[in-house]
Amino acid sequence: MKRREFLQGVTAGAVVSAWPRMLPGADDAKTKRKPNIVFILADDLGLAHLGCYGQKLIQTPNCDCLAGEGVRFTQTYAGCTVCAPSRSVLMTGFHMGHTPVRTNPGGVPIRAEDVTVAQVLKQAGYATGGFGKWGLGDADTEGVPWRHGFDQFFGYLHQVHAHFYYPEYLWDTGKKYLLPGNEGGKKTQYSADVILEKGLDFIRANKDRPFFCYLPTTLPHAELAAPEETLKLYSGKFPEEPFLNPRPGYAAPREPKATLAAMITHMDKGVGRVMGLLTELGLEENTIVFFTSDNGGPGPYGFKEDFFHANGPLRGYKTTLYEGGLRVPMIARWPGKIKAGTTSDFVWYFADVMPTLAELGGARPPKEIDGISVLPTLLGEGSVGRRQPRHDFLYWEFGARKQLQQAVRMGDWKAVRLKQGAPLELYDLSKDIGETNNVAAAQPDVVAKLEEYLKRCRTDPPLQLEPDKPAGQKWR
Repeated sequence: MKRREFLQGVTAGAVVSAWPRMLPGADDAKTKRKPNIVFILADDLGLAHLGCYGQKLIQTPNCDCLAGEGVRFTQTYAGCTVCAPSRSVLMTGFHMGHTPVRTNPGGVPIRAEDVTVAQVLKQAGYATGGFGKWGLGDADTEGVPWRHGFDQFFGYLHQVHAHFYYPEYLWDTGKKYLLPGNEGGKKTQYSADVILEKGLDFIRANKDRPFFCYLPTTLPHAELAAPEETLKLYSGKFPEEPFLNPRPGYAAPREPKATLAAMITHMDKGVGRVMGLLTELGLEENTIVFFTSDNGGPGPYGFKEDFFHANGPLRGYKTTLYEGGLRVPMIARWPGKIKAGTTSDFVWYFADVMPTLAELGGARPPKEIDGISVLPTLLGEGSVGRRQPRHDFLYWEFGARKQLQQAVRMGDWKAVRLKQGAPLELYDLSKDIGETNNVAAAQPDVVAKLEEYLKRCRTDPPLQLEPDKPAGQKWR
């Protein structure tokens, strides 16, 4: 569905008031206001970087508390194995065979006609704000967030700009927001903190109406840099080694392992601040909070090995289509609606976020998307009056032409193709979560069924063009 058709459909009554019947036993006074939605997206956070998923060395008490007060999913997948395509899936509800942005240079924009979850919720009466890293269109392109349903956006547009934690400016809904504390190489304004404050201000400003607050933090991605007060928690605690992979222009961390741990804990502190504000404003009971990551954890950073075991027992890392590159943490909390302290192995992925949030907001998403609403799983099938649908297939891809990698999950079967022309690898995830035993030769019927699906699961992408940039700059 094109953007114009979607907006015309809304005007004609496509937004439906589905929400009140989702709340079992609630009286009319409690159902008049739609729920607030807070969606926190970490950047390059591995499944096992959090204590509630098995991490032993890094402190994440707020995320752990979130999981204890809500549901922790164990089989949720990102939209892709790298940042921009994964965010494109998240925002549009189309999987990697159909979503508009399928490459990752940093500034490729979604198109004017592409409909985002923010547009769907805005048409349903929500205040919409995004705070953090966008990655779906640099400045002065059709892909900027304020052209796609966000009333306010504050943070980074281009992903390479977002690699740095002490930039001289950020973007504030079409205007550059200068950070004088970072001019000339100074480092006094940590961008993640500046961005979080704007997000908290948005919640305060919209506390009396339904709001969608999208918080795609940059932590713990790219440049290793953490505020000193958090770094002190880990300084001297790990066997440090020379950092093997410093990139041009990045800070050289004196304690790289301590710095990475501090960045994750600092992210967790931000989660705690969001939850504290919701409590302070009396919004907890009418706010559903999601926490996840944009892809699996990266490799060993600049260490000799993956010291923190970012992805636990999963094979692979970011940029691969094995489970370690795709499976991510997913936590959802809503007091009184989502049963606290539960764990779910329901299989879903980022394409499902659009229809799920739309249903939460009493809205109808575009018809042709690939996602399904997982609200019956979140709230209980009895609460919403219907069974939870399930995907026959989940699909991912990465790369282009002959180097196109593909992966598909069908039930417990997971197939991976490393490049075009290569045979499918096949794994039984119910017995082999680490994808160590390729059983393709023993399962020809399963391989044939997956091959048939791969013939029809995708369309060619639109041109993946990085916008022009000023001379000598990597972003606008």
